[in-house]
Amino acid sequence: MTANNDRILTTHVGSLPRPESLLKFFQQRQAGESIDSDAFDEAVREATESVVRRQDEIGIDVASGGEQNRLSFVTYVVDRLAGFDGESPAIQWADLEAFPEYAREVPTFSEWSEPGATIPAVTGPIEYDGEAETRNEYEHFEQAIESVDADFEDTFVTAASPGAVASYLGNEHYESHEAFTEAIAGAIRQEYELIAETGATLQIDAPDLLGGRHLKFKDRSEAEFVDVAKTHIDALNDALEGIPRDQVRIHACWGNYEGPHHHDIPLAKVLPHLTDADVGGLLLEQANPCHQHDYHLLAEHSLPDDWTLVPGVIDVTVNYVEPPAVIADRIERFVDAIGDPTRIVAGADCGLGTFAGFGAVHPEIAWKKLESLVEGAELASERVF
Repeated sequence: MTANNDRILTTHVGSLPRPESLLKFFQQRQAGESIDSDAFDEAVREATESVVRRQDEIGIDVASGGEQNRLSFVTYVVDRLAGFDGESPAIQWADLEAFPEYAREVPTFSEWSEPGATIPAVTGPIEYDGEAETRNEYEHFEQAIESVDADFEDTFVTAASPGAVASYLGNEHYESHEAFTEAIAGAIRQEYELIAETGATLQIDAPDLLGGRHLKFKDRSEAEFVDVAKTHIDALNDALEGIPRDQVRIHACWGNYEGPHHHDIPLAKVLPHLTDADVGGLLLEQANPCHQHDYHLLAEHSLPDDWTLVPGVIDVTVNYVEPPAVIADRIERFVDAIGDPTRIVAGADCGLGTFAGFGAVHPEIAWKKLESLVEGAELASERVF
């Protein structure tokens, strides 16, 4: 995990808005239509170059390719893991179930409220067949950096955690959730290794460790869910075996959508187990109103000494642009909580383009938020170093 000894660095969670020229291909695929693969590849190349240029111009320190080639942060795995040939009934978030009229108004998630809505499901043994896709994604990223002559402190590439895949997709094959998760871990470890081989930081997207509580496991008690989270962390550690801890960071959140979130599990219940993950850094949702108090907990529950903390200091579900002074204040809270500014990197709550074509924040406002993030980190650096 990259940090700095004289200033607060900036990063984000990975996904960035896709341009309209790229979205049309995803829309065609979702409609079951065939697409021109060469034209899609060229659109991905152009989109990746664009997001790399904008990150460089804004001053983001630890950058990604923006997941431009992916439909979403988790369903992309159906193109890289063999076995996902079926469908299961879609699952709605518990807090949105409590307000069904509102749920029908929320983009993307309103579709999950429709009768007959489905999610991809595994129907046979899971095997990894995504090497070409994974290598191609990174090559686009690397070529984009060279093309625009970008200068970043570090780069990162995202990959879904075994628990995220098991929590967000359906299982029509394995005898238990635990067996399903273990099978995913055994297969997806190859993706983790391929990313680690590039030298980039591997970011594990694991919203299952917090947000899973009010999705697939909403009918379980908090104690039962904590046991699920522990199982997911064990599976992740198995998949990460052999990859240096300091090359891995993990992202945890309560779901990237605007909603009441009154069923979010408290961080205090899960944090003691999050720290068992074999990683070197934690990206944690902290800017939304439900979790802005958690910095107190981080002060009380010490993170591993070799971990970098990346608190979310911009909210990705609202179109307010947080002023740099607000962002700087938020960063300072975490510096005080951790006690060492060199272990803090400023980030966002979640992705700004989690699903292709869906983002609560307008694309241009998303970039303005990232610009403010950089300015806020500069202001915080003047105060804490």
